[in-house]
Amino acid sequence: MRFGKSWAAVLALLALMGCSGMKVSDFENQEPKLELEQFFAGKTEASGIFYDRFGDVRRQFVVDIEGTVEGDRLTLVEDFIYDDGETERRVWTLTRVGENRYEGHADGVIGLARGEIAGNAFHWEYTFDLKMKDRTLRVAFDDWMFLQPNGTVINRATVSKWGIELGTAVISFSKPAATAQAGREQVTQAAE
Repeated sequence: MRFGKSWAAVLALLALMGCSGMKVSDFENQEPKLELEQFFAGKTEASGIFYDRFGDVRRQFVVDIEGTVEGDRLTLVEDFIYDDGETERRVWTLTRVGENRYEGHADGVIGLARGEIAGNAFHWEYTFDLKMKDRTLRVAFDDWMFLQPNGTVINRATVSKWGIELGTAVISFSKPAATAQAGREQVTQAAE
């Protein structure tokens, strides 16, 4: 019985160590202001890495994203190409459900992803069935995005299971110059 209590204490400590005190409201006055619909409308390019909890890089990837805006709904079609040649398509649907709140869904997401935006930051969390070669692992994502002054969005997504961090994805999103203006125009038209 003593081992059981010790194990529970270790798990609780690991869970607390993985918790961040950061809140999206901490970034309310940060500029430039991130508008998801405006940034992701049209074409977006991304590249990223996934590294495990020991800091070892496990995967690298690039993503081509096509975003469309219809009213309060943003749809993102993401085409991944991984460094081992594997490809994957993920389609996200995000809906603005309040002034600063979003809900979203994609294949593999259990229930709804829920997020909040303030200033240059967007934070959302969700449970996801992550495919890993010949099996699927149900994990939690704690996902932060920050718009930088040069127009790039930096994304840090921490992946955990039972409160224990498994790894982190770091992704950089940018707009091809020719499509940045077209994305702004699409958002303006959708709002009219």
